[in-house]
Amino acid sequence: MFEEVSPQFTFAEKEKQTLAFWRENDIFQKSMEMYKDAPPFVFLEGPPFANAPPGVHHVLARIMKDAVCRYKTMTGHYVLRKAGWDTHGLPVEYQVEKQLNITNKAELEAYGVQNFIEKCKENVFQFEQDWREMTERIGFWVNLDEAYITLSNDYIESVWWVLRQAWDKELLYQGHKVQPYCYRCGTTLASHEVALGYQEVADPSIFVRFPLKNRENTYLLVWTTTPWTLPSNVAVAVGEDYDYVAVEEHNGQQLILAKECMPSLFGDEPPQIVETYKGTDLRDWEYEPLFDSGEHPEKSHYVVTGDFVTTTEGSGLVHIAPAFGQDDYDIGQKYNLPLVQLVGADGRFVSEVKESWAGEYVKDADPQIIENLDGRGLLFKATEYTHQYPFCWRCDTPLLYYARESWFIRTTAIRDQMHQHNQEINWYPEHIKDGRFGNWLENNIDWGLSRERYWGTPLPVWACDDCGHQHCVGSIAELKSLGTDVPDDIELHRPYVDDVVLNCKKCSGTMHRVQDVIDCWFDSGCAHTAQWHYPFENKELFEQAYPADFISEAIDQTRGWFYSLLATSTLLYDKPAYKNCLCLELILAADGQKMSKSRGNTVDPWTILDEQGADAMRWYMFTGSPPWAQRTFKIDGVDEALKKFMGTLQNVYSFFVMYANLEQIDVLQDTPPVAERTVVDRWILSRLHTLIDGVRDEMENYQLTNAPRAIEAFMRDLSNWMSVAPATVSGVQKAGPDKQADYATLYEVLVTVVKIAAPFVPFGG
Repeated sequence: MFEEVSPQFTFAEKEKQTLAFWRENDIFQKSMEMYKDAPPFVFLEGPPFANAPPGVHHVLARIMKDAVCRYKTMTGHYVLRKAGWDTHGLPVEYQVEKQLNITNKAELEAYGVQNFIEKCKENVFQFEQDWREMTERIGFWVNLDEAYITLSNDYIESVWWVLRQAWDKELLYQGHKVQPYCYRCGTTLASHEVALGYQEVADPSIFVRFPLKNRENTYLLVWTTTPWTLPSNVAVAVGEDYDYVAVEEHNGQQLILAKECMPSLFGDEPPQIVETYKGTDLRDWEYEPLFDSGEHPEKSHYVVTGDFVTTTEGSGLVHIAPAFGQDDYDIGQKYNLPLVQLVGADGRFVSEVKESWAGEYVKDADPQIIENLDGRGLLFKATEYTHQYPFCWRCDTPLLYYARESWFIRTTAIRDQMHQHNQEINWYPEHIKDGRFGNWLENNIDWGLSRERYWGTPLPVWACDDCGHQHCVGSIAELKSLGTDVPDDIELHRPYVDDVVLNCKKCSGTMHRVQDVIDCWFDSGCAHTAQWHYPFENKELFEQAYPADFISEAIDQTRGWFYSLLATSTLLYDKPAYKNCLCLELILAADGQKMSKSRGNTVDPWTILDEQGADAMRWYMFTGSPPWAQRTFKIDGVDEALKKFMGTLQNVYSFFVMYANLEQIDVLQDTPPVAERTVVDRWILSRLHTLIDGVRDEMENYQLTNAPRAIEAFMRDLSNWMSVAPATVSGVQKAGPDKQADYATLYEVLVTVVKIAAPFVPFGG
């Protein structure tokens, strides 16, 4: 006798019973044990943050991963599913700062770095139980009890080893990076933080005469909206192919500017054009410095060319101060220009400045600088320029784009290898390879690794206080061998590692750690290696698990985890860390915006899991649109999936059970061979095996929407078959082998469909 469907049946309640059965009988672990000697299929989990509760948009990635892993297990593979947790970085720091009402660096350090770090640890797993419950409830089989955790000593030690490999290959170096910087808080901001604080402001817009050398009464006409950067000027940039003119003013002076900019500067009464040039003609022309910027060995104060110069506003000549802008810094590197930094980390002009604005905040100094230029006859025009400018979202201070001393990974040195390895990866959808990801690699710059933060993997570089010699530590054992009084249980976080003093091998002096921590993306990008604490242990496990056969995350990870995995694996092993990458588009809220906690437009997954159930939500997400197509999440779409597929499957089963029990049919006994069954029976079985082949083909190619849609189409054919085939629906009493064959056919179809659909709806409806 078959179990009949209870009138009180709900999918959500049935799923809870199934979960209890899995848990009580350790089904996940038994499935792993069953396939331990099978060919491996390697899955690498992208670690989520657990410092905020999961939303429904987090479900998508987890079920996509689960479907592939379940499918591979069902096709005879051993799929190790090790979970991971991302634990370092800004989200945790900011959460703690808000809790403690800390608004700047000084307040944080007054609270105590050690106290702050301990608070960060407390917050990391604040919602870990929520993530665990959601993961289990949606049927994602992954080993959460043996997860890799980026804050653990084992993980950090492996990251240190990776950095040591970069150091030994001369790919880790110290330089400068222009970053948005809040001088009040004393810290740089990440791009997503900058986006929080834009305000419309009116800044000075001034046109300044730069006097040319060896050309009496001739000036370059240069535009800027940041007068405070002019004392640090070292060059002027023009566009190579633009047309430039020398025009004569009423006082006999000549100004050089872009021809296209004349109407906006002179209106209906343009001055006489004396000479014309191409931008390349102006290259290397020298001019007199506006202010004394100090002595430096590099050549400065001459004209260079840059592709960022425009003529849509301004004068077509751009003032270059490499310490205060990314384009400026890049062109400074190209031409070996000096890095003149006359502004301190407190946002004030340094005391070495000889003018009246020494010690002033930069924005407060603008009027004095403009007055100085005007008094010397160098100010051509001064107005105001209204535009969007970034402010610190925490303290409302205008940000400075400021060159900070930073540490870099020289990824430009391995760019060609990364390009090559990208071609070895199967991307889904395929256009990501040479499109979004390929373009990102094409424009690759060196990785700005260091962060002036507290909660993260400490940069393992020590510098000598006496001779300046630097050394990168690659393991705890090395730290103990070089350091004095290093505790056996040393924790590899600030401030504990900051207290470790090393002996300098060059001069026998003392060495202290560079205080920066590293970009948390580097942490997660080392997951292919650090999850095993390689090379310190698990060598065999690592070799079996590298490279991963499959990874999957949202499309925004092309510049995040997908890139960091490829960069670190190329640096270490000169081969990609993964073979197949499934890119998922973002889920939009009902308002059409990206779902995020900060916008308040997320959907609590439990409202759906408790009502419609996990299988219905999973089926909706799989069949609604391809994973790489942007989608708007609609709860009524889950309802439709519940009725359209789950309901149909349930109805077919109910009819089968009711009539099979009524007829007391034993579908496993005395069943005629397929060749002796009716045409319609043979047709539906043929259709079933075509479905099996089709689903396997789609799944082998990571078409996780085509496969379940094919199952859905088959269910429509099954409904048609039932209308002409057995008595199980019509109630017509049939005798002989046909009746037995009909029941056996329907039983085989139902069991097989549930198996085929299991990767997508593991609770089985």
